[in-house]
Order: sequence, then C-alpha cells, then structure tokens
Amino acid sequence: MLVWIDAALCGRIPKIFGLTLVERHLQALKRSLPRPTRIVVDLGAEGQKPTVDSSLKDAFPIEWRQGTGDFAARLNAFLAETGTQPVLLLDGATLPDARLHTSLTALTDSVAVLAPKDQERAAMIRLEGGLAGQTVNAGDLYSLAEQLVTAGTVRSYGQDEFNGFIRKLRRTIPYYMFRVEAADKAAKVEKFMFWSNYKGSTDFFTRYVYPPLVWISVGPLARARVHPNAVTIFSIILALGAIPIWAIGEPWSFWTGFAMAYGMSVLDSVDGKLARLTFTDSRLGNFLDHGLDMVHPPFWYLSWAYGIGLATLGWGSTLGIATILVMVFYVVDRLILKVYPTYFQRAFHTHSKLDGRMRTFIARRNITLPMFILGYALGLATEAFYFIVAWQILTAAYHGVRTFWIIVIDRAHLKDRRPTDVASALKQID
Repeated sequence: MLVWIDAALCGRIPKIFGLTLVERHLQALKRSLPRPTRIVVDLGAEGQKPTVDSSLKDAFPIEWRQGTGDFAARLNAFLAETGTQPVLLLDGATLPDARLHTSLTALTDSVAVLAPKDQERAAMIRLEGGLAGQTVNAGDLYSLAEQLVTAGTVRSYGQDEFNGFIRKLRRTIPYYMFRVEAADKAAKVEKFMFWSNYKGSTDFFTRYVYPPLVWISVGPLARARVHPNAVTIFSIILALGAIPIWAIGEPWSFWTGFAMAYGMSVLDSVDGKLARLTFTDSRLGNFLDHGLDMVHPPFWYLSWAYGIGLATLGWGSTLGIATILVMVFYVVDRLILKVYPTYFQRAFHTHSKLDGRMRTFIARRNITLPMFILGYALGLATEAFYFIVAWQILTAAYHGVRTFWIIVIDRAHLKDRRPTDVASALKQID
C-alpha cells in the first residue's frame, strides 16, 4: 500500500503530547500490518519537515516532497504515479484514532472515514485501485471524502464495523477523529486522549485520586521525549526500595516507605499513559511494568509484618500465620485470574459491569496500601494488617466462585459473548 499525507500545514499545527500530527500518522502506520511500501509526505510550498523518531526511517521508505500548487494539484500529481495500487490518503492537520490506520490498511475495498462530528471536517480515505482516471477537484481531504461518498466511488466506513474494544484498557472506545489547527483545540484533544487511555475497570485511587498528579507529569515528560521505560525503572527502584525501609519498623521508616510507595503508584499510571500517548510502548516496558505489579505486593506485606513485629513474634505467632496466609492467597488469587483469559482472551474484569465495579475495591496494592496507612496512623497497624489478610482471602474467594460460575455453570465461553464495556461514558470534546 502507498500512503500520501497532506502536510502543507506542518510546522503551523500544534503538537499533541510532543509529536506533530504527521509523526503521529507515521507512528500509527508503523504499527499497522501490512506496513506501507512507500509513504509520500507532501509539505506543499510552505510546510516544514518535522523531526521524527529514527525508527520510522527504518520501518518504511518516506519521501518528503515539496509539492507545488493547491491540494488538488498536489494530490493529482501523486495519484498519477500510483496506477492501480492501493492508496491511503491522510491529512497532516488531522488527528485520527491510531487504530483506524490498522483497520484501513487491512481492508480490500475503497472507503472513506469521516469524523464522527461533522464540525471537525476531518477524514481518511482508502482507495483500492486509485480513482480510475478521475481528477480531484476538492479543496481538502474532507471535501474529497464527501464527494467520493456522495458519488458512490467509495463507501462510508462506520462505527458498526470498527472493533472498538481495547483489551489492555478493558473498555470499548468508538473511533475518534479531530482537526487540530489551534493551541486551544490541541489542549482539549490532549485531555480527551489522556482520559481515553484510562482502563475501564480499575481501582478507586487510580481512577479518582491519582489522575491530577499523572496529568501534570505526562505532558512535560512527553514534550521532553522521556522514554516510559525510564519512568518504569524509577518506579521499580521506589517499589523495591520501600521494602527494607518498612522492615526497619521505626515511625520514620514507615512514613518514608509510604511516600515511596505512593510515588511508585503514581508513576505506575504515568508510564503506561506516556507509552500509549507517544507510541513508545514496548515489550520490555510491558514486561517491567506488569512484572513489577505482580511481584512486589507480597513483599510489601512481608515487610509490613516485619515492621510491626514479625521478627520478634516469629512465624508461629498469629501475625506469622496471617503473613503466610496473605502471601499464599495473593498467589492463589493471581492464578485464578489466569483461568478466565484462557477461555475469553481478555481480562476477567471485562466480563460484566459487576466484575468491572468489583475491581474498584478488591484487594490490590492501591486499596491495601491506604488501609494499612490509615491503621498505622491510628495506632492499629496490626489490626489493619489482619483486615488486609481477610480482604485478600475474600477477594480470592470471589474470583474463584465467579470464575467457576462463568465457565462451568453459565458456560459463557460457549456463547461467543462480546466483552461488556465496563467503562464510564467517554464524552467527545467540545
């Protein structure tokens, strides 16, 4: 497939999270399969060539062209070179959902995707065999898309054929598309994209407490092009560094550990948002991030127990038995949650709105940490620890019973059910 990007306004269009809209198109195309065989970025008479990540130059041939004439003249010149090859036409002043690039490159017919809101005047066009000798006489890509759909040359691609479910986010998001020409519009789009990258089912603190801190962190890091893996590594240092500090058992060590733990918890949201919003997600990053999430909680529990007296009381004490139980049931809970995806290829908490809501307060780091801090602050650290143990056991029991019901009793895996959208409604920007 060949790709043409109208980048005549490049250099005058605000960046979104540190990336020009042209680079965002290129990054999305890099993740599509099959990849384009050639990309022409037409800068027109006044467009400025943007700085792009070096990995893009290795992904596919990119030609930076200083075309002459208006939109129609430049596009006609390009189409004259393509013959009957499939072509994808994009606008460098438009920010589309990056998933659309993958969806359109996989098609085998001619389609036009118009922005869900007409006032955006944004579009993408896929031509399977060019325009069969027709001449473009439109003023921009949106006008061309309207003309081709009206004439029946291409069909309109709608939300009904777009798979909006995002497994990593456990939610369904319809595709979006915005035209960005001013700084105030760019700011609104950034906020929209930030919130659209939150998981549909997550805990209370991640959803309602951390976002302001995450928001003020992601923007500057994105503009400075800080790689999310650097953020993840720093969060690992905080998460693991808190363990021996808690075990000291002194008031200063507990509060120091709590501060480190909350820093890690915020950064755990920052790295994921930063990766998705700047196209810098990687296998290594996912491994480090999710590996840390799975490994550190039982060690936190162990260090809390040591800090409140396990070293003195011993493993045969009530505190010792409770420590063993919380660590065992943590592992059991994690193993139970591995059963559901083997049948449905998605996370357990996407199954229904009930399961999504339950994830808000089940035994997880962001729930047990404030429980223990509150208990410690009130002089009830041991009692809080026992409550956390009970909460972990109840969480594992819920997941076990619910998984058994879904797979054995309800047998939902045999009914080919689509995932339930457990996310709150995502509003478009004004």
